[in-house]
Amino acid sequence: MPAPIVHFDIAAPDNAKQQAFYAKVFGWSVGPGGTMAIPVNGSTLSGALRPDPADKVIYIGVADITATLKDVDANGGKLDTPRFEVKSVAVIGLFRDPAGNRMGLVELTSEGKVKIP
Repeated sequence: MPAPIVHFDIAAPDNAKQQAFYAKVFGWSVGPGGTMAIPVNGSTLSGALRPDPADKVIYIGVADITATLKDVDANGGKLDTPRFEVKSVAVIGLFRDPAGNRMGLVELTSEGKVKIP
């Protein structure tokens, strides 16, 4: 089965302006900490707006971040940030694809749920 997209985040220096933009243009409700649940073909996709320099990251769910980062490296991508745990949130790793796009990985349990440390 192909790896699913499980989360995305969009960063901007002015987080309040970003929240207002996405709410007005797309009707996205932004909750505490910039969290969002965006409708996607009858389901929802977890997202977040965060205050940082302009950036966006799509997070792909995988069973083993360390092994996937080795595959990324072997296939023309580059490690950006090795596997790390965000307590009570997720296990994450970041890489750059061959074109230089920063992408994220989220470790999933054997049941396909986000692994929460």
